[in-house]
Amino acid sequence: MKRFLSLLLSSLLLVVAAASALAQGNYPDRPVRIIVPFPAGGPADALARIVGERLAQSLGKPFVIENKAGAGGNIGMEQGARAAPDGYTLTLAPVGNLTVAPALYAKLPYDPVKDFAPITVLAVVPNVLIVHPSVPAKTVAELVALAKAKPGSLNYASPGNGSIPHLAAELLHGEIVRALALPEVRERIAGLGAETVGNSPSEFAAMQKAEAARWIKIAREANIHAD
Repeated sequence: MKRFLSLLLSSLLLVVAAASALAQGNYPDRPVRIIVPFPAGGPADALARIVGERLAQSLGKPFVIENKAGAGGNIGMEQGARAAPDGYTLTLAPVGNLTVAPALYAKLPYDPVKDFAPITVLAVVPNVLIVHPSVPAKTVAELVALAKAKPGSLNYASPGNGSIPHLAAELLHGEIVRALALPEVRERIAGLGAETVGNSPSEFAAMQKAEAARWIKIAREANIHAD
């Protein structure tokens, strides 16, 4: 049986797994936890708290944030995958953990497809390439040409190898999309530098499949490995 997953992308996604208990009309009848695979205070944590706060208001039960950082998000993802599939554990995670990690790690402690099911994309965060004013490049093409002309002379910063900077089936998806449509929620998420989405489970599943295929191809062609 698949488990609950809430997904944060480099775009920010929300995914959740199906569980038979979620079909009951009295869900939730106790607090729901949201696992965030990153430290408190970051964009993923802030997004989880914005959405969790609204869900608590609309569903009448607390949504408690649990930060489980480490291993580029894989520790939190593993805990989410191993949680009881009863709809009371959500996991917020970047798209990389569902689509890029399988291309970089020989063995993951979770299966992105079998352990989790998509609910919706929460928001998307664009990746931005910037250079110091002293670098004599004004476009990506100029930067690539400079790097080729002077191998080993340029450095860049990244979050680390492999990283990318139904809450309850139809119930715990409708509530999320409604929350994302609220002006105050959209405004707060925009403050994080993200754009709200709120798509369907099937649309998110297709997105996950396409992104995974794309990043696996890139990682293999460039011979990139995280372990």
